[in-house]
Amino acid sequence: MDPEVGTHPQKAKVQSWRTVLTLAYQSLGVVYGDLSISPLYVYKSTFAEDIQHSQTNEEIFGVLSFVFWTLTLVPLFKYVFIVLRADDNGEGGTFALYSLLCRHANISLLPNRQLVDEEVSTYKLEYPPETKSGSRVKKILENHKNLHTALLIVVLLGTCMVIGDGILTPAISVFSAVSGLELSMTREHHEYAVVPITCFILVCLFALQHYGTHRVGSIFAPIIVAWLLCISALGLYNIIHWNPHVYRALSPYYMYKFLRKTKKAGWMSLGGILLCITGSEAMFADLGHFSHLSIKIAFTSIVYPALILAYMGQAAYLSKHHHMGNSYAIGFYVSVPEAVRWPVLGIAILAAVVGSQAIITGTFSIINQSLALGCFPRVKVVHTSDKIHGRIYIPEINWILMILCLAVTIGFQDTKRMGNASGLAVISVMLVTTCLTSLVIIICWHKSILLAVCFLLFFGSIEALYFSASLIKFLEGAWVPILLALIFMTIMYVWHYGTIKKYNFDLQNKVSIKWLLSLGPSLGIVRVPGIGLMYTELVTGIPANFTHFVTNLPAFHQVLVFICIKSVPVPYVPPEERFLIGRVGPKEYRLYRCIVRYGYRDVHGDTDDFEDQLILNLGEFIRSEAKHSCSSDNYSADSADGRMAVIGTPVQGLESILSYETTEESIQSVNLSHLPSQTIQSIQDLIETDSPHLARRRKVRFLLPSSPDIDSDVRDELQELFQARESGIAFILGHSYVRAKNDSSFSKKIAINCAYNFLRKNCRGPSVALRIPHISLLEVGMVYLV
Repeated sequence: MDPEVGTHPQKAKVQSWRTVLTLAYQSLGVVYGDLSISPLYVYKSTFAEDIQHSQTNEEIFGVLSFVFWTLTLVPLFKYVFIVLRADDNGEGGTFALYSLLCRHANISLLPNRQLVDEEVSTYKLEYPPETKSGSRVKKILENHKNLHTALLIVVLLGTCMVIGDGILTPAISVFSAVSGLELSMTREHHEYAVVPITCFILVCLFALQHYGTHRVGSIFAPIIVAWLLCISALGLYNIIHWNPHVYRALSPYYMYKFLRKTKKAGWMSLGGILLCITGSEAMFADLGHFSHLSIKIAFTSIVYPALILAYMGQAAYLSKHHHMGNSYAIGFYVSVPEAVRWPVLGIAILAAVVGSQAIITGTFSIINQSLALGCFPRVKVVHTSDKIHGRIYIPEINWILMILCLAVTIGFQDTKRMGNASGLAVISVMLVTTCLTSLVIIICWHKSILLAVCFLLFFGSIEALYFSASLIKFLEGAWVPILLALIFMTIMYVWHYGTIKKYNFDLQNKVSIKWLLSLGPSLGIVRVPGIGLMYTELVTGIPANFTHFVTNLPAFHQVLVFICIKSVPVPYVPPEERFLIGRVGPKEYRLYRCIVRYGYRDVHGDTDDFEDQLILNLGEFIRSEAKHSCSSDNYSADSADGRMAVIGTPVQGLESILSYETTEESIQSVNLSHLPSQTIQSIQDLIETDSPHLARRRKVRFLLPSSPDIDSDVRDELQELFQARESGIAFILGHSYVRAKNDSSFSKKIAINCAYNFLRKNCRGPSVALRIPHISLLEVGMVYLV
């Protein structure tokens, strides 16, 4: 069983224990790869410079105590018992928390918001009644626009730190694993071997991304299981053989003794200790692929005990070995018996690759979510698996990550500075999660402010302590995630700012429906055969680029559909609720509006599938409109253009529309009247089963049902729609030139004229993002003065 199968992964209310245990096993390779390999570099980074291992063992026992309680308080108590409950319809991560807050309070900066979006099944959530204190906090957030922007900046900061982690984690993980060669060769040979080998592995890792992970994903869990068993066995061996009383160091008293002796140096060394929780955020971020219970079982029963044993074993070995010639001698491999060192090295490298793969995939995922929310320039998103949801590859981001990862490896060439950089990125993401979760406790869960403040102060103070220890290492590597975050934050915020300004211009310059009605059914132009799909971000009114088009070229298609593809603050929109269709003007105008709604984790379908689904849904809308001439529950509130309806399934009591597929060589007819659901996906499945060679060259045509119950006007309109489909479909997009107004501030001119336009010119075009074939594309130039 694969946890990601399907295009709309909704979890069942009750799962069998077999399913839960299977998911727990699979989560080991996806969720815990990064966290499991932290023993490779925690002690080495901690003792790199600030503190020294002494005969009293106060330092090593103090570090062990810190590691134990950090692992217990942050991953176990915070994430497993609290944060995992803050899911968004089963999804986790920074955007899931932001989505929850946006749905429970009017703080979203997304354009195109409609009340009908709240009727989406995944939008509705049931929570206890709102408290007075929670209501006050909610009103404060809603009434201050600056707080909306501040909240978005916090979310973008967390996103940028995840991207930074996607650069730093592969570097430190693979470098630390390969560093096991240091005990088998001289220092000179080691310096010339580890870095090239690390770079070679990283290049191979990134070069293979476009193949997808589904082909080798099945071996990820066995590798991590083997690694966890390996470090557990090594830990038990070292404890029994070297120091069976090392468990006493788990007492918090040893933390006090450690700080009393080391003082400032001990505080600065916390930047290395925090690396023991690297990857904890993945438990929440990857929640959508598994379940709460499976992730909890995997962590509490396997990962947590294995990590504790591994750290105790290293501490037991080091407590009996005090003469360290250099920092290499305090690393992970020194505690590995020489007889099994090479096998352990091989497993460690494989585990490092798996952990790196998990964070790279997570980086692709969070950038894809940023795209959906209009916070990242358009990039090409490739879905590497037709059957497994969420497996994506972004070419531009992949090569940027590879170049920066190699630069970090070659530039630093040691675990200490890589650890300083990685630690700051990790703890920053955790601080963002803590802040957002505290708001969720008040606004979404409707708990008391006191409970949220206690959560924020307790976990926030722990993370703030580690954050300060990491930030003090600014000149020793911690500047890297700050620089990366600054760059990506600027890119994301400028793009979001320019997108909002562009939308506001469209909103202010849209044409009223009265102008359209004054033109008459022909719109004052020649109507040619075919269907015109005009893309716009507006959900009401006539976009300005349409008037610009008909003014310069007085001809248009006999059927015109205004298409608005918008994002809704939910992870998934069910396919049967995706299309919101209505008329623009009277029936004889043959003008329609279609709003296509996607969640931030939804997969956008291919153009051919989208065309076919659109025609079918338009046909169902025409028939349902005739049947439901009076008000119906299927319709939303009246829009400015007319009544809008959610169309997803055939109208009950009416015969389904017939469709069949053709190729250049032959025709394969399919009657869908007997199927329970009228979707193009069902047609495709049937054709692929019977004739796979036809499915590769498919063209869907539509026939009217033979039922005499269809009104003659409806039949004529459907016939005209299908004939227009046969004549061809043209895609009309606006080609925008955005400029700041002359009276704008200097900063706005820099942001719009320079930064935004630079990003717009160097990112993928809208046609690529929407997967529109160039042969059917028509662009309308527009100048936007914002």
